[in-house]
Amino acid sequence: MSATRYTYLGPAGTFTEMALRTLPEAGTRELVPLSSVPAALDAVRNGEAAGAFVAVENSVEGAVTATSDELVNGTPLMIYREVLLPISFALLVRPGTALGDVKTVASHPVAQAQVRRWLATNLPDAQWESASSNAEGARLVQEGRYDAAVAGSFAAPLYGLDVLVDEIHDAADPTTRFILVGRPGRVSSATGSDKTSMVVWLPDDHPGALLELLQEFAVRGINLMRIESRPTGEGMGSYCFLIDCEGHLSERRVSEALMGLKRICPQVRFLGSYPRADKGASSPVRPGTSDDDFAGAADWLSRCLDGRGEI
Repeated sequence: MSATRYTYLGPAGTFTEMALRTLPEAGTRELVPLSSVPAALDAVRNGEAAGAFVAVENSVEGAVTATSDELVNGTPLMIYREVLLPISFALLVRPGTALGDVKTVASHPVAQAQVRRWLATNLPDAQWESASSNAEGARLVQEGRYDAAVAGSFAAPLYGLDVLVDEIHDAADPTTRFILVGRPGRVSSATGSDKTSMVVWLPDDHPGALLELLQEFAVRGINLMRIESRPTGEGMGSYCFLIDCEGHLSERRVSEALMGLKRICPQVRFLGSYPRADKGASSPVRPGTSDDDFAGAADWLSRCLDGRGEI
């Protein structure tokens, strides 16, 4: 396996590449663009790369389902890092193109969803075309396949294009979350501002099934940061859940919550504990859920078992 190679959604000039280059180690890695999220992650699974850097969710459009489904299915992978990147789109065109000349616009579907109202207002007659990435849309504009692309303005010089309109979006301050994924390995040390991710399959479809799952977190005072349902492919109504929670696996409340899930669910896939990109303070630890509280309760139980404690 190449210990110095990271893959990402290409070609050059994607927001994914821009976010990847914010990692301190990016300057010492070989950064390899690939044509899709599955291709980037398969390179890790196949031992061709040490890590893959992919988008996982967006503050406007929500989950990047290609990434979610890859984390759920196939050989297990683990998240080691996350990056939050503010996103600003631009309309890129070949030199000399005016707004009235634009009849076709290419972009990734996630980007299109973030600028659809702008397109409807400013280019109501233009046809939108799907591209595997925003940078790929820019490359196709360079080739003359389409008139314009929605992409980052930094991609314009890479493909000999002009920025016709900058700062286009429907919602203010859009942000995309990216993750660095590798093969399962040792969990990094807790930082005090961490996140733990997992996939959980419900045991069966019965009243309160989801509530039983969520109670494993609630009774231990763990704040959920994200929960996303994905179909398992085993029929209508069969779902698994991707969950991000505050805390680190080394914390007793988090580890016991995962053990609780493992007891009641047919499958739990641990996706990693890693530093939070926002470096935000975690929710206050509720009384009775700290590591000291768990240790004290365990000591009390031990003394009860050998007759040294009060029952």
